[in-house]
Amino acid sequence: MKLEKITSGRSYDDACATAHALDLIGERWALLVLRELMLGARRFGDLRASLPGISANVLTQRLEGLESAGIVRRRKLSPPASVQVYELTAWGAEAEPIVLALGRWAVRSPWHDPSLPLSPVALMLSFRAKFDPARARRVRVSIGFRFGDETFSVMVRDAALTTARADFGATEAQVSGAPGSVAALIYGKVRLEKLERQGALAVTGDRRMLQRFVDLFELPSKADTST
Repeated sequence: MKLEKITSGRSYDDACATAHALDLIGERWALLVLRELMLGARRFGDLRASLPGISANVLTQRLEGLESAGIVRRRKLSPPASVQVYELTAWGAEAEPIVLALGRWAVRSPWHDPSLPLSPVALMLSFRAKFDPARARRVRVSIGFRFGDETFSVMVRDAALTTARADFGATEAQVSGAPGSVAALIYGKVRLEKLERQGALAVTGDRRMLQRFVDLFELPSKADTST
């Protein structure tokens, strides 16, 4: 069976499944739309806010293409919300390891710029991508993150990490600020006290638990592109 106009209507016309994957999600912005849906259903406006470089027209096109391909579906929330949201199908959600693997690979690029805008979902998924179970064998910690109106919880138990949209307060430590500032703390190893003095982050709860979480992450070395 051949799908027509999955995204722009162009195809590699190649039987390789990798080529077909690019037919499905290789269009500009499609993979990032997929990323933003990996922690649950989102409204159109929420998706656009998380992808500030995309126009409403292009976002509509990508959502329609992903829906036609069976990767995304639309549904209407029950009253009193009664708004339309987009979410991944079960098959669409199976793409998560692909997104995480791309992130693990590309973070080693010498040209990766961590100062560029970062969405809350992208940050949460980065924890999944960079988590090393071997470093967390004896760690039990739960951290809450607030980014504006969005709240998440991250839990480490039994050398496994889970992230979810959840209550901000039901955790051992709570962090409020911009995703980029949290990334600076965890990946850039900028001291928490410095970020607090700058007004970039606010922390409540058990600061020792937050430090234990920060210590779980270490960025890999940059790739040697000369060989």
